[in-house]
Amino acid sequence: MAGDLPEYYFRIRENGAAVFRVDTENRQRRIEMDQIALVNVKNGEIKPHGDRALSEADLTEIRRWLERRVALLALRDIDDIHRTVDHLNLTTQWAQSKASEAQLEEVTDTLLLAMHDLRTVLVRKKAEWLMKGQPEPEDD
Repeated sequence: MAGDLPEYYFRIRENGAAVFRVDTENRQRRIEMDQIALVNVKNGEIKPHGDRALSEADLTEIRRWLERRVALLALRDIDDIHRTVDHLNLTTQWAQSKASEAQLEEVTDTLLLAMHDLRTVLVRKKAEWLMKGQPEPEDD
């Protein structure tokens, strides 16, 4: 098993990850993880941990991870939006066919405000695209 472990481990954090170098080549044959850096996904910053100096190999692997992580988070964002559309459709069906008056009373104002806010933003964005003469983003 130890031979199959990666050289680096990335512990996901709110805005990035703590980066550890994985070591199994010690006298006790234990897995040791030595923190070497912190990575910020939002701004791409890589901070060595403590007074460490990161090697070019460290930086290359961290940048590779950062690139993959940013791409994954972007995919998750758009997937969340597609799920939201599905959930809105399911909510519509629920409101039309299953919801009681009490349930509708509980959620109607909040839903209407959220949908109004979303509609306002979407209409404004679409108007901005049209005013700039840019084509609307295409569906995939």
